[in-house]
Amino acid sequence: MRKTLSLFLVLLALSAGLSAQQQPTYLYKVSFIQAAPGKLLEFIELQKARTASKDSGDEPALWMRHSQGDRWDLMVVYPMYSYAEYYKPERVARRAAAESKDRQKFADDIAWREDLFVYGPQLDEVKKNWDNAGFFHVEIFQSLPGKQPELVKEREMENAYLRKLNQPTNLVFTRDQGAAWDCFTIGFYRDLQHYAESAKTSPEDAEAAAKAAGFESSKAIGPYLRTLIALHHDTLAVAIK
Repeated sequence: MRKTLSLFLVLLALSAGLSAQQQPTYLYKVSFIQAAPGKLLEFIELQKARTASKDSGDEPALWMRHSQGDRWDLMVVYPMYSYAEYYKPERVARRAAAESKDRQKFADDIAWREDLFVYGPQLDEVKKNWDNAGFFHVEIFQSLPGKQPELVKEREMENAYLRKLNQPTNLVFTRDQGAAWDCFTIGFYRDLQHYAESAKTSPEDAEAAAKAAGFESSKAIGPYLRTLIALHHDTLAVAIK
């Protein structure tokens, strides 16, 4: 009995360690920005200059432009790695110096913004997906109380469903602090046509993939998601060249 209990505890510890390793650990700051009237193109040029510059010492921002859906014009993702690394005094000073020349103009071109700090996949994986995409599907969620872990699990189940159908999966980002959103996912596509290809899935294939991913059926995916969320925004966006 003691040997059985000891083995169980060892397996439990190993399982816990593996789960911890699988948790996203790379930190990002995400800004959803609505430009001031008539200032969108000017703001894009300002952001392009900041992204191209190496003066701040930061990793270049990743960003997209709204096509239809939510209120924001731009979604800008700033790789941070960790709070400790990003907010080192020397990093803060260098960033402030790099942004000093256009800080006021940058602020004047913004009508509305909200910032969110999230943990997500490692930067190499995010950059690889971003660099190969021309079109994005962003889903942003506010979970019901106590449902954030289950919501994240549901997003992972949807990825398993998509993999079964040989369709592009989504990268999952989870809230640490900031705006009220608990989780968002980004789907990466070559273009609008690539995004629309999912509509060609046969009902039989969709049903088999859904059950293999842990859903009751393909038709149950949407209703189940809605038992976990208080608010959900969808946005289609395009790459900025």
